[in-house]
Amino acid sequence: MYNNYTNFEGWWNYTMLEVVAAIIWKDDKFLICRRPPEKARGLLWEFPGGKVEKEETKQQALIRECFEELSINLSVGDVFTDIIHEYADLTIHLTFFNATIKSGVPKALVEEKIKKFAEIGIDGIQFHDDDAVPDMNNM
Repeated sequence: MYNNYTNFEGWWNYTMLEVVAAIIWKDDKFLICRRPPEKARGLLWEFPGGKVEKEETKQQALIRECFEELSINLSVGDVFTDIIHEYADLTIHLTFFNATIKSGVPKALVEEKIKKFAEIGIDGIQFHDDDAVPDMNNM
């Protein structure tokens, strides 16, 4: 994969950011959060999660991010899906995990706003990018 380079100079510096996200189900609904306005892609909706640090597994990163951002402890399940997505400024490998809340009540510690357990039809919600969102309508 050469990341749309028109020439191959610099392709060896290609890096893909590993990112994880939790699909936290409650009945037929799921939890989403709105990014703060000052962050990249501000005020857009996303699933809770974040970047995987070098020393972490994806599951450990997801548990850490959800505790830091929402003050909840997760039980991480299996992989729901994964997506490679190119934004204008970076490329991410985004892995979505099914998850449940072990303890705590979601609080917006970092995020602008929490939409607690949105209806499964997500057509009216503006996410980062529709190509970086799993197809939740065919569940």
